[in-house]
Amino acid sequence: MRSMTRLQQLPMGAVAAAFSLALAGCGDPAERASDEEADAETAEEAAAAARMELLDPAALAETAPDVFRAEFETSAGTFVIEATRAWAPEGADRFYTLVKNGYYDDGRFFRVIEGFMAQFGMHGDPAINQAWSQSSILDDPVVGSNTRGMVTFAMSGQPHSRTVQVFINFGDNSRLDEDGFAPFGRVVEGMDVVDRLHAGYGESTPRGSGPTQGAIAAQGNEYLAANFPELDYVISTRIADAGN
Repeated sequence: MRSMTRLQQLPMGAVAAAFSLALAGCGDPAERASDEEADAETAEEAAAAARMELLDPAALAETAPDVFRAEFETSAGTFVIEATRAWAPEGADRFYTLVKNGYYDDGRFFRVIEGFMAQFGMHGDPAINQAWSQSSILDDPVVGSNTRGMVTFAMSGQPHSRTVQVFINFGDNSRLDEDGFAPFGRVVEGMDVVDRLHAGYGESTPRGSGPTQGAIAAQGNEYLAANFPELDYVISTRIADAGN
């Protein structure tokens, strides 16, 4: 006697359910395509709304929790920065605002110098970069020290010139303390990932072969992707943990 097939062995109720599922998976291709188009339109609308928000820095300013962690998923792996507001309140508030609103997403680590630091924070969209470059924060007193793994805002030689650019110290750069560079956090997970960030371009030209900030400001990621394709970049960021 022939053995029963697996379908024949099922109770009738289960057979009916199986056929229902099969039919559900055979929907109209036009209907599926329409759903996909609707999803794409929704994603585009969400991206456009997020961009409009980032074009108005003043509307996004927030006060950070006393301590919080920011997770960075990058092309080299994932690392986590723990920020402590008591170390540098202005810096911690700005960093929290930027991470929470996705400012760093898709940004390049455009200045990575072995033994010194890895710098990032220029936005890939020139308009957004311009908006934030004009939104500086007040200086913080230096409480921590620029040792390995500490995270600090970059600044010019002028007072209150910090905006969005951040660097992670590779080694002991405590000499920067007396120049007013105030760390607001430290890498608590994934420092090995930070060590792997592409450093082949070095300093910007003419001291090295890396990108110039003026060109990044004017052309954004289009310039970086075309001329410095090996740069590592941020895929996404999120506030991983926050508590007072």
